[in-house]
Amino acid sequence: MALTPPKGRTGLARLVAAMGYSRDGLLAAFRGEASIRQLLALNVVLIPLAFFCPVSRGERALMIAVCLFSFIVELLNSAIEAVVDRISAEHHPLCKNAKDMGSAAQLIALILIATVWGVILLG
Repeated sequence: MALTPPKGRTGLARLVAAMGYSRDGLLAAFRGEASIRQLLALNVVLIPLAFFCPVSRGERALMIAVCLFSFIVELLNSAIEAVVDRISAEHHPLCKNAKDMGSAAQLIALILIATVWGVILLG
């Protein structure tokens, strides 16, 4: 199978453009999604708090990683919801399933934060 030439920008120009798209996505999520703002507020509290906890570097890294993981899950959940809403405003069982599964993923990510922080801090 022959490789097709890359489309659009390449090299540094592509990296700069990708960073711009990422910034736009973060801004859109922050402006349009209360859940993103709430999770960001939680991370603004938890991540600095991790630096004051008497834990090892590895444990601190894990505590921060699960916070960032939950933020990533919420970004993906919000993206799924946006696509579903764009496709149709009609109530459809598959649309409900997609949104509910994204919500369930975020719930599990939040449980992961509580579990990891609890295990590390409570031993």
